[in-house]
Formats: sequence, structure tokens, C-alpha cells
Amino acid sequence: MTALTTDEVLATLRALQALDLPAHGGRTLAYVYDSGLAEADAVGLEALAMFAGSNGLDPTAFPSLLRMENDLVAMTGGLLDAPDGFAGSVTSGGTESILLAVLAARKGSDHPSPSMVLPTSAHAAFHKAAAYLGVRAVLVDVDPHTLRADPAAMADAVDDSTVLLVASAPSYAHGVVDPVPEIAAVAAARGIRCHVDACIGGWVLPHLDDVPPWTFAVDGVTSVSVDLHKYAYTPKGVSVLLHRTAALRSTHLFASADWPGYTMLNATMQSTRSGGPLAAAWAVAHHIGLDGYARLAEQARSATLRVAEAAAGIPGLRVVAPPDSTLVALAADGSCDVFTVADEMLARGWYVQPQMSFRDVPPTLHLTLSAATAPSVPELLEALTDAVTAARASGPVAVDAGLAGVVAGIDPAALDEQGFAGLLAAAGLAGADGSLALPERMAPVNALLDACPPALREALLLGVLDRLSRPTPA
Repeated sequence: MTALTTDEVLATLRALQALDLPAHGGRTLAYVYDSGLAEADAVGLEALAMFAGSNGLDPTAFPSLLRMENDLVAMTGGLLDAPDGFAGSVTSGGTESILLAVLAARKGSDHPSPSMVLPTSAHAAFHKAAAYLGVRAVLVDVDPHTLRADPAAMADAVDDSTVLLVASAPSYAHGVVDPVPEIAAVAAARGIRCHVDACIGGWVLPHLDDVPPWTFAVDGVTSVSVDLHKYAYTPKGVSVLLHRTAALRSTHLFASADWPGYTMLNATMQSTRSGGPLAAAWAVAHHIGLDGYARLAEQARSATLRVAEAAAGIPGLRVVAPPDSTLVALAADGSCDVFTVADEMLARGWYVQPQMSFRDVPPTLHLTLSAATAPSVPELLEALTDAVTAARASGPVAVDAGLAGVVAGIDPAALDEQGFAGLLAAAGLAGADGSLALPERMAPVNALLDACPPALREALLLGVLDRLSRPTPA
């Protein structure tokens, strides 16, 4: 490898970044969160660079990181009505926070085969935790009308193996807050932990009026996760996991002295942790302040309500559930399909996230509204109206019958490299060298995936991920 000059390195990075969705400007309505505050972004990036070489592995070696972590935990606890004696940890993101919450519940029980009861709307990170930690996920259907968790059905699913009940505030897919008091009451009555996944809503909901109860003010809630790299608008990746007591947190702490090196001591799943994201989160949170966050939350919430109200009046679309926070899910009425709408939106400079159908819930478009999107709501709605009009004119995308037949005959457990290569060729997604060649318009691919059972869809997308993640050719 030939060494590059500084200018060459930076020019290459800029060229690579030009391939990405924009992280600022409020037009990417998933994955990124933009406050629209250039000064907050700048102070965050400066702090990120300042502490990039610091290591959170040993808090006695880098006490600055410990101080910043404790500050962020305290700030988050204040927002979430945490009681005296609460404790928390800063993690790399919502998935790690959820993994630790499940780990803590698992280690807090002596049952040989623990389980957790989840509404089907719970984030897929809980399924990942189940796979990684050996905690069986018991899925309970949500209320078909509200898409909220059904506390009575969850109570019926609890048995002697249950170590955790889960609620969302709000659910990622549909943007509604589960009935946390009723779920937490079930958990408390059975002596079970109750985790509230507020990763996407925890920094917004405290600033809004008329939000259903969901914080530690609810008896029975034992832990809550909140991502700061979402609506605290900090650089990725930073999340906070809070526990009602230090004793509840203790079951995800780890120590190992049974080797000849230093005694490993971790509060999270990571050992070495860059201080950069933590310092950036501290800097941005203190720069914006709670009053500033209240204003940003109101801007994002107002934008969400405007989008939901207007989208409900666009022929061909409907709002799946009235949004409780800053997320909107839209479905099509049959005159068009959401996958084509997503393609049309991207062609107009807006990214909206297509979501596949699940049981009785049809495919949807997911929109995450940030404060930076608020000034551009009229442009967003104009693009959405035009995109739906174009999608209705072209009609719902059709899945090729022959290809659908090929896919229907695939056993997910038996899908190997050769079989996947053949499928790519049949779908017209194979490059000349056999590599994956994604089309510019994804609607036909998404429609095919939507027609697949979840297990087959997982197998196919894992094959895609495998093909995408290969060494760069020399």
C-alpha cells in the first residue's frame, strides 16, 4: 500500500462520503438525527477529536471520562424521574443498552432456562439479545387497533421462567407508547424486572405534554434505555442505560482476575472504550441544555403532527397510528405501494425507510422527524404528494411470478453460497464477476423480500450482507 498525502487522504474521504445519505439538513428520515444547530455540531466534533485517544477501560487512569459519564447518567436520571439510589452506565448505543438490560435480568435469576415476554412491536435488538444470551423471547401480539402492547396478553404469557417484561416508549416501527403502568404492574406483581425501551423517545417525551406515563415514576419499571445519539443530537454512538437501584445494575457488571494480566473490570460489554463519543455527548448536552432540548423537542413534535395530518389527506396514503412522539408510519391503500413511494422520495432528495409487512400489519414507510426537518416540512409534503402521485400512476410493483416461485422453493436453513449466487442471477442482481449489483430502484427487490416469510427474508438479507462485506479488491 502506497502512503497518501494528507490532501489525498482527505480528498478520498470526501469522495467516499459523497456516496452516503446526507447526515445533516433534515432530509434523511432514518438513521441520523439533526438538531440543525451548527454550533452544537461543532462543539461535539471538537470534543470527539479531543478525547478520541482516551480509554474508558480504566476510570482511575482517565477520571475525566468517569466524571462525564456520571454527569450524563445524572442528567438522564433527572429527565426520567429516577429515584434516589438509581445507577446507570453509558453504552455504545441502544442495542448494547438492551443487551445489558437483558443480561442483568438473566443474571439476576437462577432459572436454568430464562425467558422474556415481548410485544411483537419490541425492537429487534431484543431478538439479538435472545440469540446472544440464551434468553428465550416469548412474543405477544399487540392490540390490532392501536398497535400498542396488550398487558393482559403479556400477563398470560408470564410463567416461572420469565425474568423480564418489555415495553416501548415509543415503538420504533409505529411510533406509539405502550401502556407502561399496566405492564410494569404485571412485572411487579410477579417479582419480575420491567425494561422500558425509550432509546428513540427518551430524550423527547419528557419535554412533551399529554404523554402516557412511562418513566421511573411508574412503579415496577426497573430499567430504561435512552439513546443520546438520537434526540440528544450527539455524535454516534452513545446510549444511557438506567436502573432503579445499583443492585439491579450489578448483575451486568463484569470482573475477571483469573489470568496473569490486569484485572478486567467492565460496566458494559466493551472493555476498551474511546472517550470521544462520551466527551462529545457531554459537550453537546451541556451546550444545548435542557431548555434548548425542550425547544428542539417541540419543533420535532410539531413537524411530526403536521406531516401526519397532511399525509392522512394524500390519496393513497394513511397513517397507521396517531404518533405519540416524533415517528410516523404510513401505509398505502392498494392504489400504490410504499416501496415505490420510497424510491420516488429518494429521487426527490428525501430518504424514508421502507418497513416490511408483519402479520396483519401491512408494509409501511417509517419517517423519523428531527428538529432540522421542521423548517422543510412544506418541501417534504410536496415531495411526498408528488411521490405518491407517481407511484399511483405506475401502479403497485409486481413480483415476477417465476422469481417468486424460485424463492418459494428455498429452504432458509439450506441456502448456501451456490444457491444464493443462483438466486442473484435469477433476480438480475449479479454483477459480471458474480458480485452483488443492487439496482437504483429497490421497489421490486423490497416487494420480493416482503413476500418472503421472516426466516427466509433473514437468510436472504444475511446473504446480501455477506456479499457486501468482502475485502476490497487489490
